[in-house]
Amino acid sequence: MPRRPERGAMRLDPRLVIGVVLVAGSTAGVYALVSGLDDATEVYTAVQTLTPGDRITSDDLVVERVRFGSPAARYLEPDSLPDEGLVVTSTVRKGEFVPLASVDDADRAGLATVVVASRAALPRDVQVGSLVDVWSAHRLERGTYEPPAVLVPGAQIAAISEAGGIVESGSATVELLVPRERVAAVLQALAAEDVIDLVPARPESD
Repeated sequence: MPRRPERGAMRLDPRLVIGVVLVAGSTAGVYALVSGLDDATEVYTAVQTLTPGDRITSDDLVVERVRFGSPAARYLEPDSLPDEGLVVTSTVRKGEFVPLASVDDADRAGLATVVVASRAALPRDVQVGSLVDVWSAHRLERGTYEPPAVLVPGAQIAAISEAGGIVESGSATVELLVPRERVAAVLQALAAEDVIDLVPARPESD
């Protein structure tokens, strides 16, 4: 005689198994999506084509969340945009991500870089990006000098030889951004071995 099934034995419904698998798969998919969003980076995209010389603010950009395949990709992020905006140095097309290499904190058009040695130590608050007046005293015979005068007003510091931009004592070698029409005067002063000092520029009054 065929054996009768034991009383109380549980039969597993295939539909229940399928339902569990579908729920598990859906949960895994949602987790993967959320994880992907967590790995995304917020970067700026150009609302319209940006050309060199344009000063841009957040109004000219839109934030997008993207995942880069390579960590070497460097684009402008919201935290990197100062309140006063940035200057475009190379064209960025409408809808393109804004590369860090295509923006700068200064409009360098019409500017040239010159390297000078300041005789005196730089103040502690003078650092890269600071504006300084370039004073010079023309060298005369027997170690005498003419009264000092402003050679270049409001030159921007692009680099300082000492780390951190702070000089405790002695002279400092400084890279300056100066208007091109003042380059000849600066080079002439350097060639004549005139005394050069850098003084923090006075803030412009409102």
